[in-house]
Amino acid sequence: MSQIDELFQKLRASEQKAFMPFITAGDPDLEFTGQLLRKLDAAGCHLAEVGIPYSDPIADGPVIQASYTRALNAGTKLDAILAMLKSTTSEIEMPVVTMISYAIIYRVGLDAFLDKAIDAGVAGAIVPDMPVDESAEFAAKCKQRDFSLIQLVTPTTPRDRALTIAENSSGFIYYVSIAGITGERTALPDDLVDNVSWLRGQTDLPICVGFGISQPEHAQILKPVADGMIVGSAIVRRVAAIENGTSKDDAAADVAAFSKEMLSAISG
Repeated sequence: MSQIDELFQKLRASEQKAFMPFITAGDPDLEFTGQLLRKLDAAGCHLAEVGIPYSDPIADGPVIQASYTRALNAGTKLDAILAMLKSTTSEIEMPVVTMISYAIIYRVGLDAFLDKAIDAGVAGAIVPDMPVDESAEFAAKCKQRDFSLIQLVTPTTPRDRALTIAENSSGFIYYVSIAGITGERTALPDDLVDNVSWLRGQTDLPICVGFGISQPEHAQILKPVADGMIVGSAIVRRVAAIENGTSKDDAAADVAAFSKEMLSAISG
């Protein structure tokens, strides 16, 4: 059983939902990323998603794109990210997954990437640019190592394809709330709850919703049908304040306070 399987087994047993913050590795530097992961863990977050900077991100809006650019301009590399994660995951309770382009995994090599990621304490990967039709080999290798391969379902995914994605996923399914790019929204789509509820009836895998989730009210809407909520841009925007003169300590404190607010909404 993988780390993520164990997490959701515990959460379901206690009728809790997961809160998953997304942060960009190396924004503004890897030391801060490690410190922020520790702070999010201490705040009670259940799982962290760490974005691996990529020059051509898939489906990311301007806030996360800008964070990737800052990290790349700072010279952030995959091996350095994994070294930071190795020293951090041993000190925190929440599992960590990476959001990573398949181009990076392919360049490193499927087995080599898994060796490096597992050695760093990474529990799984979200690979947004890997079509499910081409995921069989990597999915099999992940399954052999209890490494979760989290795949995405969107509002425009045909239902038969959504079922195929669910069958080839592990850990949880990432349900994209909107047809578009990441970013904070004031309102969620009217049909989101119905769509997630339908998928909930088709699979035993946990379903976690991301893209546009940025307010406690969103958590209240999704609690009845989702197993977890993923928040990215609202957190990355708070980290970006460092570029405009906010201290790292103050930015981290702001992220932690916001995360606690979301956790309260999810558990309340």
